[in-house]
Parts: sequence; C-alpha cells; structure tokens
Amino acid sequence: MRNIILVSMVMITLFIFIFVSVDKESILIGDDHEIIERPPLNQVIGTSLRLNNNDLEKLKFAISNVKNTRFDKPSEWGESVTGVIQRISTEEKIVSLTFDACGGEWGSGYDEALINYLVAENVPATLFINSRWIDENLETFLYLASLDQFQIENHGTEHRPLSITGKTAWGIKGTSSVDEVIGEIVTNFEKIKELTGHSSRYFRSGTAFYDNIAVEIVEQLGMNVVNYDILGDAGATFSATQVRDALLTAKPGSIALLHMNQPTKGTFEGVKMAIPLLREQGFTFVTLDEGFNLSIR
Repeated sequence: MRNIILVSMVMITLFIFIFVSVDKESILIGDDHEIIERPPLNQVIGTSLRLNNNDLEKLKFAISNVKNTRFDKPSEWGESVTGVIQRISTEEKIVSLTFDACGGEWGSGYDEALINYLVAENVPATLFINSRWIDENLETFLYLASLDQFQIENHGTEHRPLSITGKTAWGIKGTSSVDEVIGEIVTNFEKIKELTGHSSRYFRSGTAFYDNIAVEIVEQLGMNVVNYDILGDAGATFSATQVRDALLTAKPGSIALLHMNQPTKGTFEGVKMAIPLLREQGFTFVTLDEGFNLSIR
C-alpha cells in the first residue's frame, strides 16, 4: 500500500512539473545559459481582452450612427482639410514627435536603433501603428505598448488615404465609401484595443490625406485626425541632415511626422542630431496627450 501511495505522489509531482514547464516560455541568455521565464504571448493578450470593453460598445453605437447618416459630397481633399489637427495650440516650448509604422509594401521594418535612443534619452513620442505592421512585429508592438513614454495610436488598417469617393494620394487609392472609411479606422482600432487595452484617440491615415467628410466620420467615431506642421523625414526619404534641419524648424506646439519602419534611412541619425539641439533651445518633448492637456490649462 505504501508503495502505491509513493508511486502516486511521484506521478502527481511529475505532472505538476510538466504542466508548469509548458505554461511558460523559457529564454536562454548568454553563454552561461541563464534561463528567464516569462508568460507566453497568448497569456499577455488574453489579459488585455478584459480591459475597458465599454469603449467597444460605444464604438459599435457610433458606427451605427455613422451608417445611418446622410453625408454631403466632400468639398475638400488634402493634408490640411477642415478638422485635421496640425499643431498643439500652446505658447509653451513643447514638441510632439510622432512616428509612423506603415507596414505592407510601405515597410514592415523596425528602426530599433531609433527606439533604443528614444528610450535611453527618455524622449516621449507618439507611435502611429498600422495593422499590417503589428501583424509582422507583434512582440515588438507589445513591447512598445508596454513602455510608458510611448503613446500608441491608429495608423489605419491597409494604409489607405481616407476618402468616401476613392480619391488617390501618392499613387495609393483611397477608401471609396463610408463603409470602407469605417473599416480602415475601426479594424485597427479593435486590434490595438484587443492587444493592449488602449482605446486609440487619434488617427492618421496612410499618406495623411483625407476628404472633409472622412475627417467628420473619424470624429463621429470618437477620435481626432492628427497630421503635422513639421514634415520630419518626407516618408523616410530625407537624409540625416535634412531630418535634423526639418526638426530644428520647431515652434511651440509643433507636431513632427517621422517614420520608425525604415531602419536603413536617415531618420534615426537626424533625430539623434536634432534632439540635443532642441533641448538646448529650451524645448521639451511630449506625447500628443501630454501636449493637448497642456494646451487646455
């Protein structure tokens, strides 16, 4: 009888050990094979699913209202149409650096050197992330979302200009109906919400082009369209010197548009040159939320 009990206890202990082992991800680090255990990725995602589901209910209600609205024909098209925010209304010497991650054929790379520099220098920034970039860089996305200095916002689902009539910008055909506008905004909103628990407050389309009705739809869905007053790297085509010079045109409340998905371009080196110079001029860096909160004091 004692032998049976002893065997049973050994089997139970072995089962518990195996269960715990498969429930965690082990990472080998360095030559000494030190093991660090962390929760598996699906456990991290599952936790975020329980956060703030009321926002999704509000969004569903807003979508219904938009679909039942009869909109006029658009009368404006471009980057600075009515309703688009281009700078923070303040006299304080603040600058909001915003970085787009476009995904798909427009680049799913990750400028790790740039991000590491921002972290090391404690520079807050707002990251506009496209759905396709998230798919290609899921663990990196979750890492970025976990850092308090970064604010995650919505760069659309398929990186399309936002139009209800199918207008084109920079060779990219825009959305062509109210339903397509909703899809371009909401699909990525829901993905970010599901993965992080964060409800996006700001939207920037692929190419940063909109018609005025599309901007109105974004607002009815509870977000604001944010573009820029500093073209920081011109779609990651600027040299490092051009990026630096663009950023040095900053005024109080400026919003700079840059990219974090093109690691072989000049963005990182230009940002690295500009930040200490801007600090010498008395500028501080803020996320969009921080900047807008300052503007209403």
